[in-house]
Formats: sequence, C-alpha cells, structure tokens
Amino acid sequence: MFKKLIFILFPLCFLGFDIKKPIVAPKTIHVLVALCDNKYQGIVPVPAKIGNGQDLNNNLYWGCGYGVRSFFKKSTEWKLLKTLKVDSIKLERLVFKHTTKNYYLVADAYDGKYIKQCTKEFLYACSGKLKDSIQLNNVSIGLYGNATMLAYTGHDGLMDFDLTESFASTDNKTRDCIILACYSRSYFKPHLQAAKANPVVWTTGLMCPEAYTLHNALSVYVNSGTNEQVRSKAALTYASYQKCSEKAARNLLVTGW
Repeated sequence: MFKKLIFILFPLCFLGFDIKKPIVAPKTIHVLVALCDNKYQGIVPVPAKIGNGQDLNNNLYWGCGYGVRSFFKKSTEWKLLKTLKVDSIKLERLVFKHTTKNYYLVADAYDGKYIKQCTKEFLYACSGKLKDSIQLNNVSIGLYGNATMLAYTGHDGLMDFDLTESFASTDNKTRDCIILACYSRSYFKPHLQAAKANPVVWTTGLMCPEAYTLHNALSVYVNSGTNEQVRSKAALTYASYQKCSEKAARNLLVTGW
C-alpha cells in the first residue's frame, strides 16, 4: 500500500514546477548600406539631394521612401527597437526585431565617402575575420561574422577600386549573403569564394538596390526558404517595382555560383 501511494504522489509533486523550454539564441541579419554618394563614388549622378553620402535623411539608399531605414520602418514584419549612432563612418545603426520569427535585423548606414571600408568590412564579416555583438534588453545580437545572414546594399565599389586584402575564411563556416549592387556576381565572386560564403542573391548586371528587393527576399529567408525561393521572391519584387519583365529580373538576380 505504501509503495502504491509513493507511485501516485511522485508525479504529482512536479505539477507545481514551471518546466521551461530551452532558450533558443536569436539569429541576426546584418545589413551594410553604403550611402549613395555623387562626390565619392563612380556612379551615374543622381539628384544632389538624394546623392549626398553624408545626409542620412534624404539619401537614396537610407532616408528616401525606398531606402532601408524608411522601408523597414514601415514594414509590418519588422519592429524598430533602437536607433544608435556608432561613429563618424557608420552614421546610424538601426536594430529591428521580426514580429513573428526569432530574428533580429541590424542595418548600418556607412558614410558614402567610406564605401571601400564598408565593402571590406562586409567581406571580412563573410570570412569570419570580423565579428562583433551588441546587447539589447539582455539579448546578445550577433553582428558581422556572428550574424547568420550578411547583406550589402549600394554601389558596387569594386568597379572603382581593387582590394588586395585576403578574405579567406578564418573559421570554415559558411555564411549566407545577399549583395544588391551592380554586377555583384562578377566583382565579388573571388572574394566570396575565398570566404566560403553562400551567395543567396546577387546580380549579373546594372540594378537599382532599393530596399524592397532586400525586404521581400528576407521575408522568405526568415521562413526557411531555399536559396532559389529567396532569389525568386527577390526577382518578382524587383520586376514589380521596376516595371520590367519577370524574365529580365530573373536574369539579373541570381543565386549560387
């Protein structure tokens, strides 16, 4: 009788305990934006107001309607948690949290004059040589090589300058990346191969790297979409906004090697 009583009471004694699920570390998407700059970049000049690489609020790739800051702030999928000033080169940092997925998105606006540094830091992040993190609300958010996905948006500076640094992988990890810049596959390919990165979306020709393409591609990515599904969404979005054919957009925005 005593043994039976113990058998009954033993599981009951745990009913008052709060059995917590294991904490899953969040994933990060780190977006590096080289602000559009008529003066310091080899671009076809845009109107002066949106082509000032030191003016966050009016810049084509940041403060304009289709800039990263404006577009993601209006998104129903992402909630802005924090706006930070980093330094004189990274003029602004935005920290977003996805509304349904365990993802953070950190977007850095680089002064357009320092596009070369922006490009190098993107590649160093892809290789694992550059890593960082920030703390927000007791959560550690991985940056650069500690992010799951790295994205570069802006002019393809490699069309203007060469990089002699090594971007060889330092930790043998494969990081996903998106590069929205003109002819990014041709110019970034050798560096990404050395870094052992996974090019989820990049380009084969001239393009306009506004934020809608990145935003919608990431909508598929955070839902565990395949490379081809992410690329397909990017192409369909680009075709819609740019009023070009789906075939042209698919030829422009490609995935893999």
